Amino acid sequence: MNPTIIMIITIAVYLFSMILTGIWFSKENKDSGDFYLGGRRLGPLVTAMSAEASDMSSWLLMGLPGVAYLSGVADPAWTAIGLAVGTYLNWLFVAKKLRRYTTRLSTITIPDYFSKRYGDKKGILTCVSAIVIVVFFIPYTASGFAACGKLFSTLFGADYFLAMVMSAVVIALYCTLGGFRAVCTTDFVQSVCMSISLVIVVLFGVSSAGGWDNVVANASALPGYLSLTNMYDAASGSSVPYGFLTIVSTAAWGLGYFGMPHILVRFMAIEDENKLSISRRVASIWVVISMAVAILIGIIGYSMSQAGSIPVFEKSGDSEKVIITIAGVMAEHSLFFAIIGGVILSGVLAATMSTADSQLLASASAISQNLLRDFAKKDIDEKKSVRIAQTTVVVISAISVVLARNPDSSVFQIVSFAWAGFGAAFGPVMLLSLFWRRSNKNGALVGMITGGTMIFVWKFLIKPLGGAFGIYELLPAFLLALIANVVVSLLTEKPGKEITNIYDTV
Repeated sequence: MNPTIIMIITIAVYLFSMILTGIWFSKENKDSGDFYLGGRRLGPLVTAMSAEASDMSSWLLMGLPGVAYLSGVADPAWTAIGLAVGTYLNWLFVAKKLRRYTTRLSTITIPDYFSKRYGDKKGILTCVSAIVIVVFFIPYTASGFAACGKLFSTLFGADYFLAMVMSAVVIALYCTLGGFRAVCTTDFVQSVCMSISLVIVVLFGVSSAGGWDNVVANASALPGYLSLTNMYDAASGSSVPYGFLTIVSTAAWGLGYFGMPHILVRFMAIEDENKLSISRRVASIWVVISMAVAILIGIIGYSMSQAGSIPVFEKSGDSEKVIITIAGVMAEHSLFFAIIGGVILSGVLAATMSTADSQLLASASAISQNLLRDFAKKDIDEKKSVRIAQTTVVVISAISVVLARNPDSSVFQIVSFAWAGFGAAFGPVMLLSLFWRRSNKNGALVGMITGGTMIFVWKFLIKPLGGAFGIYELLPAFLLALIANVVVSLLTEKPGKEITNIYDTV
C-alpha cells in the first residue's frame, strides 16, 4: 500500500480518537466548573503531562529543531535552560499556593482569581485580564493552526489553507464537546505521542546521517554551531558572539511560566494539592528530556541534509519542517515505517493541538465567564454559559485561521511574542498576589497594563534600535511591570482586612 495513504490513515485514527474523547467527556459537563476546570478532579500524572503538553505546543517539534538546524546550539539551548528552570520553579512555588488560594476563593479562571484575590468589586481586573487573554491567545492559537497546515502541505501536497482549516475544525470540535477534562485527557495522550515521536526521529535520523560520528563531524565543521557562547550565522558562514546580555535575555523565557493561564489552570484543577510534588517531578523531567532531544533533532537534521537524505533548508519557515520531512523519508522504507511515520506526524499534531485546545478553552472562559458574567453582570445560567463558551471557541478558531493564512509565517516567532505577552502581563501579578501581603488591586492593575503594553512598545519600537535594546521583550517588560506593581501598591491604600485575613489563612 502507498506509504502516504498509510500515514493518512494513522493520522485519521488519531484525530478520530480525539473527537471520541470529546464526546465521552461531554457527558460530565454539568456546569461551568466542570467545563472550565474539570471539577478539580485531575490526577497528578495527567496534571503534569497535560500542563507540559499544553506548554510545549508545535514549538517543541517544529520551532526548536528549526532554530537548532539553522544556527546551532546556543539560541535553543539557552531558551531550553530558561524554560526548564522556569518550569521547576513554577511547580515548586506557585502550584500548591495557587491551588489552595483558588479553592478558598471558589474561583475557576485566572481573571476570576485576580479579581477576588484583590477584592475588585467592579470587576476591572477581571475585564483587563480577559482582554489580555484574548489578545495574546488568538495569535498563539493561530501559530498552532499554521503548524498543522505546514504539516499536511509539506508531506501530502495538500493545500495549506484547507489543511489548516480542517485541523482547526477537529480541535474546536473536541474542545467544544468535552471541555477541560477532554482537553487534559487528550493532552496526556498527546504527550505520549510527542515522546514516542522524538525518540524514533533521533534513532532514524542518526542512522540516515551516517552514524553519530558523522553528526558530530558535520556540526563541528560549522563555526560556533556547537558553542553556548557563539552561534552560527548561515548568511555569512561564520561564528557570531552570543553575549551575556543575550544569554540572560534568552533564558528569560522561563519568566513566562508564571503568567501562562493555560498552565496555571492545571495547578488549580488537581484533585489533591499534596500530589503536586509528584506532578512537579514528572513535569520537570519530561521537559528537560524532550527539549534536549528536540534540539538534537535539529542538529541531526542538518547532517541528514549534508548526507542528501533530506533537502537543505535556508529559511526559518522551512527549517521548522525538518521533523515532518524526516517522517516522510522514513515512511518510504516499509509498511512498518509508514505507520511509525504516521505516529510521528500525529505527535506533531499532538504538540499543536494540546496547546491550541487549552488556549481556546482559556479564551472561551475569559469571554463567557469573566467578561459577560463577572464584569458585565449578565444573568446567565450554567447551561447558557457553557453554550456561549462553546460558541466562543468556534469564533476564536475562525479568527485564528484568518491570522494564520500565510504559510511562510514562523511558528517560533509567533509563539515567542504571545509567550512574552502573558509572562509580562500576568507573571508579576501572579507572583505578588501569592507572596506579597501588601500588594493591592491598584498595583495589580497598573502592573498588568504596563506589562502587556511594554511587550508591544519594546518589540516594535525599542528592539529595532539594536545593540543592548535588541533583547527579548519579555525581560524588560516583566521587570517594568513588577516595579510598577510594587510602586503603585506602596503609594496607594493598603488592602482591606478581609483580603489580608484570607491571604494569611492561605
